[in-house]
Amino acid sequence: MLSQLIEFSLKNRFMVLALVGLMAAGGAYNALHLPIDAVPDMTNTQVTVVTDCGTLTPLEVEQYVTYPVEWTMSGLPNLEELRSVSKFGISVVTIVFEEGTDIYRARQLVTERLVDAAKRIPAGYGVPEIGPLTTALGEILQFEVRGNGYTP
Repeated sequence: MLSQLIEFSLKNRFMVLALVGLMAAGGAYNALHLPIDAVPDMTNTQVTVVTDCGTLTPLEVEQYVTYPVEWTMSGLPNLEELRSVSKFGISVVTIVFEEGTDIYRARQLVTERLVDAAKRIPAGYGVPEIGPLTTALGEILQFEVRGNGYTP
């Protein structure tokens, strides 16, 4: 069987070269039109709401800021999960939507609810803001720069 294939290839060199050339051209065409991301986005649709709470303790942040934001966001359509972190002076609420939800539609829904959430937070305790459009892979490190003449 193998000897017959070799014999056929030697007798029909130009046809074999033409087939190899067509396969190489097809491979090159597909390689140039292949959609490739440096780091593919494997995360679900998430929107982050961040509130700077000044000097509030974590318990006060949770009670006066995080809870009202969570309560306001709890009825969003396609909502899958609601997570929050209340730290000294900051509240971070992550709203996770079902797979396939358009990120811009999700951000629009959250932005509409932020107005109501801001009304539920006592005056002077912070204003909730929607976080930047990033994925979980894009958030590597949170840091704060402090020094003489600089304010955090």
